[in-house]
Parts: sequence; C-alpha cells; structure tokens
Amino acid sequence: MTYKFPICRDRIRRIPEQFSWVDQRLVRDHHIELVSHEAAALYLFLVTVADCQGLSYYSDPTIGARLNMNASTLAKAREDLTRVGLVAYKEPLYQVLALDATCRRSSSADETTTGRMAFAEIFRQLEGDAS
Repeated sequence: MTYKFPICRDRIRRIPEQFSWVDQRLVRDHHIELVSHEAAALYLFLVTVADCQGLSYYSDPTIGARLNMNASTLAKAREDLTRVGLVAYKEPLYQVLALDATCRRSSSADETTTGRMAFAEIFRQLEGDAS
C-alpha cells in the first residue's frame, strides 16, 4: 500500500468561503479531453471566478486580456465548452454547468447556443431512451 503525505502541510487545500473548486469528474469522466487547451484555460478561469451557481459576467475583452487570447480564439474556446456541455453562454452571461452524469442538457437551449449537439450527448440520450 502506498502512503501519501502532504509535501507542504501548511498549504493543504480547503474549500474557500468564496466557493471555487474544480470537480475531479472533469478529468475522471474525460470531459477535459473533448476540448482544446484554450477551452480548458477558459474553463479554469470561469470556474475560478464564477459564483456558487456557476455564473460569471466577465466580459470577453477582460477574459481575453487575462488569458492572453484574441477575440477569435476566445470565441472558439467558448464554442468548444458549450459544444461539450461544460458551459452555457448567453451574452453577457457565462454559466459553468454541473458535471452530473444524470444532468441532461436542454436540447432547445443547447441547439440555440451551439447550433448542434455533441455526439456523446446524442449517444447518451439514445442509451437513456433504450432503458
């Protein structure tokens, strides 16, 4: 058995008052593998600045400056995140979405936001309909 000990005991993470923590399912359930590096950076930024409902009003120019992204790169990153269901966006509001496997996205809202559904979501819906 491997025993783990903190390297820096005085810097052990705790859930902060302002609510900001990255859900392990982002990696464990392979969500992070579906997006670009730029989209992952945007997701980390949004998770960090969002309130307890996942909402953020940061403007695109501010996000672009903070992440050193031009407008087209930021737009593509946002499209990646909405396509895979990690983020919802309705200008000027971002919402980081729950990663719950049972949480199904509203097809009308998603199709309006992204213009299409991710293949994984289509398969999940078909799988659910067959049950």
